[in-house]
Amino acid sequence: MKQAQLGREQLLGLGLLAPTLILFILLIGYPLVDSLYLSLQRTSTLTLASHFVGLGNFRALFGDPEFWAAFAHTLVWTAGTLTLQLVLGVGMALALHGPLFARSLARGLVLFPYLLPTAVAVLVWRWLFNDLYGFLNYALIALGIVAHPVAWLSRTPNAMISVIAVGAWKFFPFVVIAVLARLQSIPETLYEAASIDGASPLAQFWDITLPQLSGVLAIVVLLRSIWDFKEFDLVYLMTGGGPGTSTETLPILVYREAFQLLDFGRGAAVAVAMLAFLLVPFAAYFVVIRRLESRGT
Repeated sequence: MKQAQLGREQLLGLGLLAPTLILFILLIGYPLVDSLYLSLQRTSTLTLASHFVGLGNFRALFGDPEFWAAFAHTLVWTAGTLTLQLVLGVGMALALHGPLFARSLARGLVLFPYLLPTAVAVLVWRWLFNDLYGFLNYALIALGIVAHPVAWLSRTPNAMISVIAVGAWKFFPFVVIAVLARLQSIPETLYEAASIDGASPLAQFWDITLPQLSGVLAIVVLLRSIWDFKEFDLVYLMTGGGPGTSTETLPILVYREAFQLLDFGRGAAVAVAMLAFLLVPFAAYFVVIRRLESRGT
């Protein structure tokens, strides 16, 4: 009787898991396997006929300086925007956690960049960065900081700096949300005891706040690293990978190889290489999660 009941429970569990499993296979499993298969093929753009080339696409790819240049640009973009996101996000979270006039309104407004569609945000920032009539150049000239308009998006390294700044502005609210939630769970008794011992606000930040934020900051860094590494739409809409290829990241290289040059095998090889690079932060993320769960934080 108990075995029959246990069998029914197992069938019920499998039945409940089946829709999720089917969606996972259709949305993640099949595209992943198909990309791996396509990366081992060379497809004719005229006849769509394919033939197996094995690791030929990867050998050609890893010997191509353009691939490594795009990889370097991706690292610069990821590191730059992530650093600014952390600085802005932690600073804003600390400000919103303290006594602030209209704090509830400010907490709502800080989410605005994150909720704004990327295409709309890019249109606004491209207008601000415009060489001829952009507000940023107008303000800099009016303040006497520069004598002539600055080519923000059409000259190196200004284009990469501009894209990094826009990316940090667009995505830093995620850091604010995560850090602010953790700040609100830190016991006030820790700060009261530190104040009684004569600790300054800076000492309280280094000895109490920062250690308490270490876990959530580790998760934020890993998640944002993964998401920024594969970011396509913001960089592509801002510069298209230009000027030249100075802001061409790996996602843009995938798009160009597959949909502009119609070399689907090579484009899939770049995508698979990206996945291989991302396995490192993926693995680190699961390690951090397991450690935090074991610590009960």
